[in-house]
Amino acid sequence: MKFERKKTQKNGTLWLLIVLLVVVVGLMIFLPSGEAAAAAEEPATEQAAEESEYDVVAVGDLAPDFTLPMYGGGEVKLSDLRGKVVLLNFWATWCPPCMQELSTVQQEIIDRFAGQEFAFIFASRGDTEEQIAKTRADRGFDFPMAMDKDEAVFHLFAKKGIPHNYLIDREGRIVHIELGYSPEDFAKFVQLIEQTIQNK
Repeated sequence: MKFERKKTQKNGTLWLLIVLLVVVVGLMIFLPSGEAAAAAEEPATEQAAEESEYDVVAVGDLAPDFTLPMYGGGEVKLSDLRGKVVLLNFWATWCPPCMQELSTVQQEIIDRFAGQEFAFIFASRGDTEEQIAKTRADRGFDFPMAMDKDEAVFHLFAKKGIPHNYLIDREGRIVHIELGYSPEDFAKFVQLIEQTIQNK
């Protein structure tokens, strides 16, 4: 009788060990490894966190090189401007905030930074020469304008949204991105342009 009780206890212990072994093996098979589990628990990667719904590029990126024709003839190539601070502005003739911003450009940017190591590229996004000509006549704009008729250059930088400004330093890196227009934000942006020019 005592022998049978001991045998039953041993059998129960054996079954318990088998069950525990099966559970451990199952956990090892079905749960991700420590490295994979850690990766699964991590939030979005830095790259994903920096992705923007509006921009293809980010601050710190080397600005994509491009060549655009100029309204009235000639062309502009971004890499030819290396060594200067560059303001790249995308706008369109149908965009009211763009028109507000462009109405300040001559005095606040072109005249203010004349003679300094600074260049500006005001690129019309998707407009025809006729549309640009009409806007220039209607608004009295006579500063140089680039033409991005098929929006190919715009999409090197942005996904959507205008006016869209990219401030590029002397080494060709993007130091600031400005989307939309308000007088207050534009005034701060102009100050940032000045600081970037002075930072040699």
